[in-house]
Formats: sequence, C-alpha cells, structure tokens
Amino acid sequence: MGTFHQHKHALHGITVVVELADGGTVVGRCDDIDDHQVIVLDADIHRPGAGEPDKDAYLARAARFGVWPRHGRLVIARADVRAVERLGDLAS
Repeated sequence: MGTFHQHKHALHGITVVVELADGGTVVGRCDDIDDHQVIVLDADIHRPGAGEPDKDAYLARAARFGVWPRHGRLVIARADVRAVERLGDLAS
C-alpha cells in the first residue's frame, strides 16, 4: 500500500535550503525535485546585501523560528541550483 506521495522526491515535505548559483538562498518546504527543476512551497529568498543579515544568521533564525513565506510556490531551474540540503542538517 503506497501513499499519494510515492512519485515525489525523498525530501518531499521537508524544510530545505536551496543554494542558488547567483549566491541567493531559498528556505521552504520541498515539494519535488527532478532533473529539470526544484519546487519549493511556502518559501523565502535571502539575498546577500545591505540591510540583510548574513547567510549564517539568516539560516540560524530560519532553523529556530521558521521563515515568513513570501512565495507560495517557487519553481527553480536545476541549472540555477548549486545544492539542496535539509535545514535541520545545517542547524545541527
């Protein structure tokens, strides 16, 4: 007996950190990952710059309190993704 998630990536439903090739960082709930795209739900994007906390501080806060979802659904091309990791693995 399977679930309706049987065709989703192993990270489906897990809060992930998506490192972008342009230096940005996405935090949100993984919906699916395939050869062409990464789909993240209830996500926020951190971009380094003036007035923003550094990436480590941003991820520490996200691990402790979660993120304010500014994007209900983000579809990111795999070519724009450097890495995808569980937020919990980075916070350990």
